[in-house]
Amino acid sequence: MNIKGILLDLSGVLYVDNKPIGGAIEAVGKLNEAGFPVRYITNTTRSPRAKTLQRLHDMGFEIREDELYTAPLAARQFVLDHDLSPYLLIHPDLEPEFRDTQTGEFNAVLVGDAGDRFNYDNMNEAFRLLLDGAPLLAMGVNRYFKSGDTFNLDAGPFVNALEYASGTGAKVLGKPSRDFYMQAVESIGCKPDECIMVGDDVESDVIGALNAGINGILVKTGKYRAAAEDLITDKADCVGDINAAVELILENT
Repeated sequence: MNIKGILLDLSGVLYVDNKPIGGAIEAVGKLNEAGFPVRYITNTTRSPRAKTLQRLHDMGFEIREDELYTAPLAARQFVLDHDLSPYLLIHPDLEPEFRDTQTGEFNAVLVGDAGDRFNYDNMNEAFRLLLDGAPLLAMGVNRYFKSGDTFNLDAGPFVNALEYASGTGAKVLGKPSRDFYMQAVESIGCKPDECIMVGDDVESDVIGALNAGINGILVKTGKYRAAAEDLITDKADCVGDINAAVELILENT
């Protein structure tokens, strides 16, 4: 592999429930020592970018702000670029990131992991706007996430419900969107096939990266479930954790 840049998912790859996975801090340090530019890309939509960065620092990861690419950041930029005033079906902790986008009557629907806000009234309000022609914007379409020992519904099932009911296809602004991946790759200054993505979500992380022309490694931590690697067959590698992924990268470059 002629790898010149690394893309790392966060939750499930570097940490679980605000606790670093064993050896993850050291593994990231090895990549930095080897001179690899690293970009941290996440679909986490329950907290602002600054809070996500602070959480990483509190856990001991040395990450710069310009290395962190989040789905909310991409969504905010898209909304501003297109002069949209979206109805926000998002988590309350994320609302400050979009407060200045509320400039008039709603002319779009923006969906993230809204938690308890995914109720009938809010979904119905979003549905009516879509019926009137508003575009549907999704920060991600992940099916589920893992918290502690339990799996929980993510935004994807609710996005799919709105798509089905309204007949409106969603524009995905986070992973697995090719545009989202390309922003991170271009910031490194290399070609997609010179980058490799390490993630625990076989669909959004690995298959999404492969579809964008990026190499992929699936790790068996976080939300990984048995036999997920069967979906990628020999198109990407599957290893135990971030430590094994880093060793594989270093051994083959």
